[in-house]
Amino acid sequence: MDFLEPEEHRQLRAAVAAIAGRFGGEYFARRAERREPTDELWRALGEHGYLGVNIPAEHGGGGAGLTELALVCEETAAQGCPLLLLLVSCAVSGELIARYGTDRQRKEWLPRLASGECKVVFAITEPDAGSNTHRLTTTATRIGAQYSLRGTKHYITGVDEAEAVLVVARTGVDERTGDARLSLFLVRPDAPGLVARRLPVAAALPERQFTLHFDDVRVGADQLVGVEGDGFAQVFHGLNPERITGAAVCVGVGRYALARAAEYARTRSVWGMPIGAHQGLSHPLAKARVEVELAALMTAKAAWAHDNGLPAGEAANMAKYAAAEAALAAVDAAIQTHGGNGLSVDYGLVPLWSIARLLRIAPVSRELILDHVAKHSLGLPRSY
Repeated sequence: MDFLEPEEHRQLRAAVAAIAGRFGGEYFARRAERREPTDELWRALGEHGYLGVNIPAEHGGGGAGLTELALVCEETAAQGCPLLLLLVSCAVSGELIARYGTDRQRKEWLPRLASGECKVVFAITEPDAGSNTHRLTTTATRIGAQYSLRGTKHYITGVDEAEAVLVVARTGVDERTGDARLSLFLVRPDAPGLVARRLPVAAALPERQFTLHFDDVRVGADQLVGVEGDGFAQVFHGLNPERITGAAVCVGVGRYALARAAEYARTRSVWGMPIGAHQGLSHPLAKARVEVELAALMTAKAAWAHDNGLPAGEAANMAKYAAAEAALAAVDAAIQTHGGNGLSVDYGLVPLWSIARLLRIAPVSRELILDHVAKHSLGLPRSY
């Protein structure tokens, strides 16, 4: 076992940090408060090839793996710029199109995903299905050379920034189990019959959330990604990357928050000494540092397993759980260290709390992760 990070990874970290550092936490906090996209940072990362680091080289990407994309996610967040669309467009959509897309789909989408020219978001969540993918009710019915999509998707990130939405829909029923047969489709946000409604959320984030209504939205058979009815397996190939990159973002958020808190605690003096000398402040920060670094190890393990074709579900879930818990604790400790300044817009910590709190729920809740570990790791009886 070699825990020494390879030189190319250290160089990747430094290069991404240099780009994101030009924007920094103040830039992210302003955009988050205004709910405005971080377009300039996205373009800068794309121009230097970091958005497509995991996309095959023959399609304009870096030809590396999820490990490298996780480093990009972590380092942008560690500079104060955690980007949700790295999870959605680069990890989920990029991985799914690269693995299951047709040659034409790969040529059309992957080079522009890699360059940052376009974004493809992911639509699976529904208001009544929750995390039970088998209960999805959005349908895609074959009509000649087309499919007709009907249904509703909920909490879909970044539709206003996307050139396409990768939609998960029912295309039949498994006669043996009664479960839904799922398929994936690339749908343009301006397709006739598709209505996107802004979903207001209190969390301060640059990325906006939407509810999508599909009313006889027609898509050609050439917009089907992969094989009809095999969408369940395809979706789960995309969910592990989403959880791993989500964990990486959380690790970066935790590191950034702790760096800001430690700097403040070293320089802020009350009663003649820096506040960081008091264990009431230093111990929560130290504990948070321990938890962030432990989460970073599990995140690296999960990404390595995925890249090496090994089962990554358990590690991906554990990484996401540990990193979200650690990030939230780190941000909370950082806010507490700043006292009243922790809630000041000028210090930019509250938007970090927003994304850490969101990632404790999404893309999979902590409760479902614990249920997964109970059943699959410990062999305990199913709860549902």
